[in-house]
Amino acid sequence: MSAITTHVLDTALGRPASGVPVRLEAVEAGTLEPVTELASTTTNQDGRVSDFGPESLEAGHYRITFDTATYHAATKQESFFPQVAITFTLTDPGQHYHVPLLLSPFTYSTYRGS
Repeated sequence: MSAITTHVLDTALGRPASGVPVRLEAVEAGTLEPVTELASTTTNQDGRVSDFGPESLEAGHYRITFDTATYHAATKQESFFPQVAITFTLTDPGQHYHVPLLLSPFTYSTYRGS
């Protein structure tokens, strides 16, 4: 299993958000600028990305970027946020990090999942 996984739920339509383009990057600590792209894929039919990058990662800063404009266009929804970028700190390389996204056209929310 990947060290980092994610899933996207479309709270406006009440279903998983399949087909969302997603990118995982390592970012520079001081500037939070992208350093290395680790993975790029789309969410599956269940709105999940379970095979997302390496099985282990070093402690550091990472960013998951969701191309929400592409998803909203495909589902014929207006998109106020064309992109959602979640930057987080991985502190324990031995743990699994799950970063879900709850999405609608005019709001989004995230949390550290399990």
